[in-house]
Amino acid sequence: QVNIVESGGGSVQPGGSLRLSCVASGNILSVYAMGWFRRAPGQERELVAVLTGSGVTNYADSVKGRFIVSRDNAKNSVFLQMNSLRPEDTAVYYCSVNMIRINYWGQGTQVTVSS
Repeated sequence: QVNIVESGGGSVQPGGSLRLSCVASGNILSVYAMGWFRRAPGQERELVAVLTGSGVTNYADSVKGRFIVSRDNAKNSVFLQMNSLRPEDTAVYYCSVNMIRINYWGQGTQVTVSS
């Protein structure tokens, strides 16, 4: 059993910042990557940022320069620092953990950006 829990979501004004946290626990083996996806209302889930254990990152074009993904491998945790937030960033953000080529997902945390 793998448990993934996200936290840190909330409601902020445009230009504000939030830091999301994700902790994986349970049967954690051979983690290849941890990262973040999001689903906005009426839209499909999309990749936000992912970080491999070797340090390779991948960001969506829409968040480059604003978001930073980081990881604590020893604690099976991944973080997403979100700066200069925009209304279009409003979505449910999901943490994803890839182990042995299998993806595991958290329940999501809501991020709302509005004035």
